Amino acid sequence: MDKDELRLFRKCTGLKTGSTEPAREAFVVAGRRSGKSFISSIIAVFLALFHDWKPYLSPGEKGWIFIIATDRNQAKIIKNYVSAILSSSPLFRKMVKKERADEIELVNDIVIAVKTCDFRSVRGYTVVAAICEELAFWRSEDSANPAQEVLTALRPALSTIPSSLLLGISTPYSRSGLLWQMFRERGKRGAPLVWQAETQTMNPTISKKLIDDALREDYSAAQAEWLAQFRADISSFLSLELIEQAVISNRFELPKVEGISYHAFCDPSGGRQDSMTLAVAHKDSVTNKTVLDVLRESKPPFRPETVTEEFSQVLKEYEVSQIQSDRYAGEWVTSAFQNHSIMVEPSELTASELYLALLPLLSNGSVELLDSDKLASQLRSLERRTRSGGRDQVTHSPGAHDDLANACAGAVVMAEKTETFRIMPSRGFMEPEHREGMISERDRNILYTEDERKRAREEAREENKLLHRIEYVDDDGDPISEKEFMRLVREKGKEKA
Repeated sequence: MDKDELRLFRKCTGLKTGSTEPAREAFVVAGRRSGKSFISSIIAVFLALFHDWKPYLSPGEKGWIFIIATDRNQAKIIKNYVSAILSSSPLFRKMVKKERADEIELVNDIVIAVKTCDFRSVRGYTVVAAICEELAFWRSEDSANPAQEVLTALRPALSTIPSSLLLGISTPYSRSGLLWQMFRERGKRGAPLVWQAETQTMNPTISKKLIDDALREDYSAAQAEWLAQFRADISSFLSLELIEQAVISNRFELPKVEGISYHAFCDPSGGRQDSMTLAVAHKDSVTNKTVLDVLRESKPPFRPETVTEEFSQVLKEYEVSQIQSDRYAGEWVTSAFQNHSIMVEPSELTASELYLALLPLLSNGSVELLDSDKLASQLRSLERRTRSGGRDQVTHSPGAHDDLANACAGAVVMAEKTETFRIMPSRGFMEPEHREGMISERDRNILYTEDERKRAREEAREENKLLHRIEYVDDDGDPISEKEFMRLVREKGKEKA
C-alpha cells in the first residue's frame, strides 16, 4: 500500500498495519449508495474467474459462491449485476456454461448463486465464498436470529476450502445483532477484518448537500444511512435468552381446562397485507404463571368474515365471550364478532404499551409461551426507540411484522393484569372475580363521574394496568350480550314498578 492507501486503510479499519495473510472473514459497514451490491457482484465474479479452486474440489464437485440478500427483489438486482459483468467481456462470456433464474454456472465448475437469508438454503454445499448483503436488515419469520443462523450454517461449508472468504457488507442499523457484534470486536486479535466508511468515502459523487440536509431532518437516521454509524436511539427490546426461557418446548397449543377463566386478544386485519391473529391465555393459580394457551394466525389474502367465524369457534371452545382487540381496529371488527355472539372491546393500551407491560413478566420468569418459531422471531425483532420526553416506544423493525407478537402480548398482559367483573341484571352491582382494579372505560361512563373517570384513567397508565373487563351474565351466571343484559334490566325494572 502507498501512503494514501495506508491512511485510508487505518481510517476505515482502526488498524495500524495490514496483515500479510488474506482475511478469511471480513465485514464492511458502509453508508447508503456506497455501491455495496455492485461491489459484492464484482468480488463474486473476480473470485469465480481469477482464483483456481480445483485443487480443493473432488472430481465432479462444484464450488459455490453465494451472494445472500435480504429478500428476492434485492437478490434479483444482484443477479442482474453479475450477469452484466460477465456479459461485458468476450473472455468472460466464454466462461458462462449455463444461466438460470438465480444462478450462473461457469465452465470451471464454479457456480455463482444468489439466495435469500434462510439458513436451510445454504446447507449441503461446498462454498468457496459467501457474500452477505445488508445483513443488518436480515429478517425471517422462522428464525429469531437469521444472520447468526446463516453464518453458523455457512462456516462448516467454507471450512474445507483453505482460501475461502466470508464477507458481510451492509449499512449499519441498531446496536444489536451480528454486524454490531463483529464491529465491537474489530481490532482485537483473531477478530474478523472490519471496514467502516461513510458514503462519501466509498462514493465521492454523492452530494454533500444531500447528506447535510438529511442530517438536519433526522440526525440519528442520517448518521446510520450516510455516515455509517450504528444508531444509539434504537436497541433490541427482548433478548433471545429471555424469549427462549419462556418457551415451553414442543408445546404448540393447550386444551381447555374446566374452571379456568381465559382471556383473548385479537390483532385484526382487512386480509390484504397483514395477518389476522388471535391469542388466548390464562393465569395459573397453582404456579402463579401466565400461560399462553392458543395462538392462531390467518395469512393474507383472506376474507375477514371467514377468519372471524373461525376465531369465534376457537373462543367458544374456551368459553370466552368477550375479547380485546388492537385499539386502532375498525368498526367492522366489533360487528363481525358480534354476529357470532362475541363482544369486542378496544384495548386501552397501545401495542407499544402492551410490549412494555410484557417485559417485566418475561424478565421475572412468570410467563409460559407456546413453541412457535414465528412468534419468537417477531418478539426478537421488536425494537425500543428512545423518544423525546423520556417515553420509549416499542415497535417492530423495518420490514418485519408483529401480528402474532401483538396478540400474544395482549392476551398475556390481559390474563395477568385484567380483573373480570360480572354484572347480573337482578343484583344491580358488580362483583369482582379476581383482583383489585378498575372497570372498563365504557361502563365507567355510567358508574363514575367525569373527574373520577379521568383520575382512574391516569392511575391506570401510571401503574401500567389494563382497565378491567366487564362480563354480562344472566341470573344463572351464563354470559350474555350487552344488548340482552339491558333488555333484562328493563324487564326487572318493570316488574319492580
